[in-house]
Amino acid sequence: MQPVSKEVLYIFIGGGAGSVLRYAAQVLLHERIVPYHFPWSTLCVNLVGSFLIGLFYAFSERWQLSTEARLFLTAGVCGGFTTFSTFSNDGLALLKDGFYGTFALYVVASVGSGLIAALAGGYVGSR
Repeated sequence: MQPVSKEVLYIFIGGGAGSVLRYAAQVLLHERIVPYHFPWSTLCVNLVGSFLIGLFYAFSERWQLSTEARLFLTAGVCGGFTTFSTFSNDGLALLKDGFYGTFALYVVASVGSGLIAALAGGYVGSR
């Protein structure tokens, strides 16, 4: 059996940190700031994560970060922070409750804004 690589360890640590950050952000947004009529907390977390991954990839190229640092920040922290599964579950809940227009808005806003946020992060990071 092969020992765990250094890269896998960095992703593991970053993923744990990102997951805890996501939980804290969603609790703050959902329970303290935004009532749950629309999955705002999931949308916000995914948009912030999309911006950050664009930013981290740009920083990685600009400052020639090590492979370990890049993997820690992108696959680890951003991978743990963002949540496609919660996005999917929130979308299904909207469909099951008959909120078809809200579902469509949520999907378009999540995917479209996520791509724009990643692009913006990359732009900011390359400046």
